[in-house]
Amino acid sequence: MSKTEKPLSTLWGCELNESNKEESFKTDDTNHQHQLALRTMCLGHTAKDEFNIVELVTGEGNSNAKAVPIATLHAKSMPTVNLSGLDLHPPVTFRLKHGSGPVFVGAEHVALEEYSDEEELDEEMDEEVEEEEEDIEESPVKKVTKNSAGKRKKPEKGEDEEASDGENPPKKGKGRGRKAKA
Repeated sequence: MSKTEKPLSTLWGCELNESNKEESFKTDDTNHQHQLALRTMCLGHTAKDEFNIVELVTGEGNSNAKAVPIATLHAKSMPTVNLSGLDLHPPVTFRLKHGSGPVFVGAEHVALEEYSDEEELDEEMDEEVEEEEEDIEESPVKKVTKNSAGKRKKPEKGEDEEASDGENPPKKGKGRGRKAKA
């Protein structure tokens, strides 16, 4: 990705079922680079107790097009599948090879869009600020010291009296609640 482009992301989805066994993702825009990032594929709530096999066809239906099964879904054992990390370049076609669905495909359509001049100037300013921050020397690290090997400070008498007020019951532990010997 060059400095003059930024990603523009939108949601994309389709439903495959008995009446619509095939759905394609195409784009006619040749000015931007497009990508379809698959996220999930799941069965609808009306799916029958059968296997639903979804295959992916890359290419534009020519002799080089290959169909590859990417998900086998079943209502009782695997109603959904996570496909994150599968990024495709259009044109691609999803086909319900076996089963009646409905199968829902969820994806993210990413297109690279050019910056305007104002946004480009803002990015250059941010880069200059980052360079200046790198030039500033870091202050030396101070050593942390502990009070006499981690011993606790004894509370003063005033603090003990406040703790034994009527509102707060005395705390259990060493030395609390014992009567002084006469």
